[in-house]
Amino acid sequence: MSSPSLFARFVALVGGTALRIRHLRDGDPVPAWGDAPAIPDAKPQGSIPTLKMPTAQGWIEGQVPIAAPGLKVNAFARGLKHPRWIHVLPNGDVLVAEATVVPRTAMRNVFDHAMVATMRRAGAVGESANRITLLRDRDGDGVAETQETFMEGLNQPFGMALIGNKFYVGNTDGVVVFPYEADADRIRAPGQKIVSFKPGGHWTRSLLPSADGRKLYAGVGSLTNIADEGMEAEEGRAAIWELDLETGANRIFASGLRNAVGLAWEPATSVLWTVVNERDGLGDETPPDYLTSVREGGFYGWPYCYWDRIVDDRVPQDAAKVAAALTPDYALGGHTASLGLCWVPAGTLPGFGEGMAIGQHGSWNRSKLSGYKLVFVPFANGRPSGPARDILSGFLAPDEKVSYGRPVGVTLGPDGSLLMADDVGDVIWRVTGA
Repeated sequence: MSSPSLFARFVALVGGTALRIRHLRDGDPVPAWGDAPAIPDAKPQGSIPTLKMPTAQGWIEGQVPIAAPGLKVNAFARGLKHPRWIHVLPNGDVLVAEATVVPRTAMRNVFDHAMVATMRRAGAVGESANRITLLRDRDGDGVAETQETFMEGLNQPFGMALIGNKFYVGNTDGVVVFPYEADADRIRAPGQKIVSFKPGGHWTRSLLPSADGRKLYAGVGSLTNIADEGMEAEEGRAAIWELDLETGANRIFASGLRNAVGLAWEPATSVLWTVVNERDGLGDETPPDYLTSVREGGFYGWPYCYWDRIVDDRVPQDAAKVAAALTPDYALGGHTASLGLCWVPAGTLPGFGEGMAIGQHGSWNRSKLSGYKLVFVPFANGRPSGPARDILSGFLAPDEKVSYGRPVGVTLGPDGSLLMADDVGDVIWRVTGA
């Protein structure tokens, strides 16, 4: 049992056994969705983790996700390496950030060993491409005929933003700005880092510019699950940052957001929204991931509490922080790993109206898997206005043993379609009306 891989397999086996016992004992919980979710009481899992994740298989030839009635899906681009995030330039070029989790060499505890072993099997960790690829569909047939390297040598790139003639990249260790020329095939010039972030833990750094282009918002996730190494190690994390591009001043815009990834503006109200991955180890549906509006200066509970100020007894408490915690707007189910977020104008998807499209990467830490879908939350008057609907599904085999793909970033395509990155299938999917 001295081999690290054998040890990891042993830990995963123990975790899987514990998962089956809990499933038999507790049954299938009701999914916690909507603006008034039924959240089960916390059931702390102790030192034996709940681990369940399908083996990454990818798509066989001719296989595609299941599109909702009235929609159709095709592969816009294939053969990428762990595509995570998408950005469309004004000329219609589509940029894709390719990066992944790099396995830790130092494991903190038995849970880390099991988690890394499970994620490796699922294709969720490995060698990071550290590049941005350019895709072009000049003939307008919905398939990119050009695929070439736009940037390389980056550090786990994720978010991208073009403001004027400056191109911003959210590397895991900070935001870097590069000069950009219209219709450029490649950026080779060196960049300038405008803000540094601590790497490690939740590594993605999403970016969203303000409407006037003067500010840039960046999502920075926590280092650990529930501040396991203390709050000092979490300084500047679990937050959305606001970067003032004119003055160079940077500040935390909102905090207590364990892992805020996708960012989007609701156009009628000009309010910032985000999707957040909540904490692990309290049960299948406890607490749910969520979609929420983001209030300037707002605190959303992590790590002290979740949802409507429900205290997490595993964390040393701060009563004032709990009292100040804001309740999120809309629950997205427990551990769905909701990452991608995009505002969808009315008319984009026939029969869907306006609202938010959300790429749910899928769970790895519950008895019955959740997520593995591209979903739509309808909006009215600037707020969620009804139950969520599937846009794409079928990423997970019915027996939950293998995954064909995992949804991540989502954005509007240059032709008015919806584009979604799939980092297990290594595909960019394109969704349109049937």
